[in-house]
This record gives sequence, structure tokens and C-alpha cells, in this order.
Amino acid sequence: MKAFILERYGNKDRVRAGEMPEPELRDNEVLVQIHAAGVNPLDSKIRDGEFKLILPYRLPLILGNDMAGVVVRVGPRVRQFQPGDEVYARPDADRIGTFAEFISIKETSLAHKPKNLSMEEAASIPLIGLTAWQALIEMAKLKKGQKVLIHAGSGGVGAFAIQLAKHVGATVATTTSTANVDWVKGLGADIVIDYRKSDFEKILKDYDVVLNSLGGDTLKKSLQVLKPGGRLISISGPPDPAFAREHGASSFLRLVMRLLSYRIRTSAKRRRVSYSFLFMKASGKQLREIATLIESGAIRPVVERIFPFESTKEAMAYVETGRAKGKVVVKVK
Repeated sequence: MKAFILERYGNKDRVRAGEMPEPELRDNEVLVQIHAAGVNPLDSKIRDGEFKLILPYRLPLILGNDMAGVVVRVGPRVRQFQPGDEVYARPDADRIGTFAEFISIKETSLAHKPKNLSMEEAASIPLIGLTAWQALIEMAKLKKGQKVLIHAGSGGVGAFAIQLAKHVGATVATTTSTANVDWVKGLGADIVIDYRKSDFEKILKDYDVVLNSLGGDTLKKSLQVLKPGGRLISISGPPDPAFAREHGASSFLRLVMRLLSYRIRTSAKRRRVSYSFLFMKASGKQLREIATLIESGAIRPVVERIFPFESTKEAMAYVETGRAKGKVVVKVK
């Protein structure tokens, strides 16, 4: 099958188009013919080796972290899917590879595609949808009437998280550039701060939750907007001890993560708030709940550009610019 393959960690030149064997199908897995794949900043971070201590992939590796497609075959222990089903998923972190024509995915990580979405729209959802869900619903337990700051509201995670938080009934603030102020208001943001003109930490206060996807300076400033008991959840690091325990990290890695997050955890404790790092997990169950919200019209996909499969490297480069509004997708079939 055709695929985009990483043979050695490094820059974009380390990724090439090539042929790989069709994936083997385990008893509890579903073989899916991929029609479209989402492109995420995570793809470039994996390519550059940023997660090689946490996720020690065996190279060569097929890149790609979310997709939509059609079931081709199912393993003997699979009960929820059959050939011909239209599905979408974020594969388990140790079984990625959506920049390809086929992939085998655990039944528990797969869900039926929202009926009202195209394959390209559906492929844009899994990684960002699960990230927002696990941050706001699972970890923060966001409730109606609470206040949440979602950084980078025009990005993939931000655009989805704004809509999810508004569906819950929260008051939503977000940061974005001048060009996207009206656009994120259209997604439902109540308060929009143009980071080119204003400092969010001087404007916002007494927030219950902050969802951060930006660098260290923003992380530290985000503590200032939280009220006592508030939660700072970051998807851009640094990893914390809870993450290390959950992923069964070695004693050395647990020590490294404790040291990396020591400063932000200490600052959070001083302000009587909590800090958590989130590395999103695959979940078919949560994708089914997300599909229900999409089919009801509560959340809509935001796809800025669709690249042909042969231009996957160009799609990754475009995402790396940080200028994409919502998601970028490659059309595989």
C-alpha cells in the first residue's frame, strides 16, 4: 500500500512516500480503507523525535494520527463493526499510521462516522475532538456557568473546544490574532483577546479552567487568570508525574518529568490551583458521544484546506506555519 514513511527522526526531509505492507489484522481489530486523514502539529513533533522517550516507535514508521474511512475486514472478536461501515478514529498512540491507504485499529478506538459529515470533515475531528473532550469534560468536569479560557481559538483544538464549552453552557474566553477575532466569535467565544494588542492575564480573572496549547510563557501567565481551586490543563507540556505514572514510564523518565514540570507545579500550588498535562488517548466511546453532538448541530467541523494524498508533506509544512484556521486534511481515496 502507498504510505508516508518516517525512516529516521529529523526534519521534513526524513519523510518520504513509499510502499509498505498492508497492516496485519489482530483478533480485536478492524481493517479500514482510509479515505481521508487529519494533519496535526503532533505529526511533525513525532517526526522530529520530540516524543521518542515517551513513545518509542519502531522505525520505519507510518505517520498520521486521525482518519475516516470504510471497514474492509474485521477480526474474529469484533462485534460492533462490519465490512462497509463508514468509521472515524484516532488510533492508539502505539498504532498510528493514517497517512496510508489502510490501517488496523482496535475496535474500542473506533466509532461510526457522523452521518452528516463528509469523509474529509470526519477525518478532521478525532484527535482535536478527543483532546477537547478529555480536557474539558473528563479532566476539568466543566459545568454550566463556569468560565474557561481556551488559548489559540482559531487552531484545530481551540475551534472545537470553544464549541464544546459553549454547548456545556460555560462562558468562553479565547486568544487569537487580529485577523481571526470575528471568526472565533462566530464559533461562540464570548470574550476574544487579540494577543497582538492586549495581555490576556491583565484582562481576565477568576476563571475556573484554562486549556493551554502554547509555549511556556503563556503557561506561566495562565496561572494568573485562575481562581483558587482552578485548573490549568496543557497539551503542550511539560509532562507531569501523573502522566508518567499513567503511561508506565521508567523510574528515570518519571524523575525527568517531575523535574520538567516542577516549576509550573510549584507556581500553581502557590496560587492554590492545579496543573495537569494531557496527552490525549484513543476512545471509540467518546467519539460516539462527539458524533451525537455533531449530528445534532451542536458542533460543526472546521476544515480550512484539503490536500491530495501525494501532497501530504506539503500539508504537514502548512500546519507547521501555525496559520491554519481549524484543521487541514489530506484526501487519501
